[in-house]
Amino acid sequence: MADFPYRIVGFDLDGTLLDTSGDLGTALNHALALAGRPPVPLDQTARHIGGGAAQMLRSALLESGGVDEAAFDTLQSELVAFYARNIAHRTTLFPGGAAMLDALDARGVKIAIATNKKESLALRLFEELGLLHRFACVIGGDTLGPGTSKPRPDMLHEMVRRCGGGPAAFVGDTTFDIGAARNAGLPVVAVRFGFNDLPAHELGADAVIDHFDELLPALETLASAAASA
Repeated sequence: MADFPYRIVGFDLDGTLLDTSGDLGTALNHALALAGRPPVPLDQTARHIGGGAAQMLRSALLESGGVDEAAFDTLQSELVAFYARNIAHRTTLFPGGAAMLDALDARGVKIAIATNKKESLALRLFEELGLLHRFACVIGGDTLGPGTSKPRPDMLHEMVRRCGGGPAAFVGDTTFDIGAARNAGLPVVAVRFGFNDLPAHELGADAVIDHFDELLPALETLASAAASA
């Protein structure tokens, strides 16, 4: 199993590895209610997700009448606090996720997370779901300080460093993820089932998958194509 072409495979969290839309949507609606705005139906939350809590909240506020900048920071704090208290009620791995992680682990791959979610929230979520032990490292949007979140490459460079270096690939669902991978010089796979901010085939990824059972073959194909180029 040691011939798998990537020593490290990194994942975005929200909309890539985990379907967090239910819990994020509930927290978003809590904040919107405090602002006197109508709720977003939970099955429509995904269109606001990507780039972290601030961007999610700003997107929903803009859609429902605009942003009161004077109240925004307080409202964001309320959203994050509510989410932290209710982080894992509706969140699950996307279909095939557990088997895919098992398959990567069986091949000796180091599995990492690079998410624009706050590190403390990512760690809490994985711990509550019993998944934290799966990952060699978890890097959040605030781990490396201001101005380092995706689509900047900093988090992905740090991911590779913390995992000891070697061939690496990334998996994501938005322009933030694909942009970060491109900027970091890593091959990248997009998931069509995520919270895509563009149609998945327009994100600019090297490959697009519809289910996690397609991920390992897709990565092997990418590596083979790169080797023969």
